[in-house]
Amino acid sequence: MSKPQPPRWLRPMNKLMIAMQRLGVQTGPAMVLTVPGRKSGKTRSTPMTPFDHDGATYTVAGYPGADWAANARAAGVGTLTRGRKSRQVRIVTLSADESRPVLRAFAIKVPVGVRFAKRSGLVVDGTPDEFERLAGRLSVFRFDPV
Repeated sequence: MSKPQPPRWLRPMNKLMIAMQRLGVQTGPAMVLTVPGRKSGKTRSTPMTPFDHDGATYTVAGYPGADWAANARAAGVGTLTRGRKSRQVRIVTLSADESRPVLRAFAIKVPVGVRFAKRSGLVVDGTPDEFERLAGRLSVFRFDPV
């Protein structure tokens, strides 16, 4: 099975989402995570859809090996922005076992993420069971207040 690749339209769409957020325009549930790059140290921003589960806020990397996920893991801290509101967060990488219930919740709470995973071939139906089986393959992060 080949490694799923992001669609060509994703990078320009991400740039548009980031630009809209910088103008103070909220884009649905999406937020922008900004972290220092692990090699360059330059700030890197990526849109994502964090969600709440059991009193904490999480996000899931849509592709195995996503650059933003490697940067987030290396940085350990970042800024989450929605519209003109920003907050500092500590970024905690979950183990495969810790991520299982979060991935199950993702399948229910983040329909846009489910559609994305279905289009990319990561899942077929988008059920909680399918997402749980991705534990250890997809990066799952918890955002803690700083």
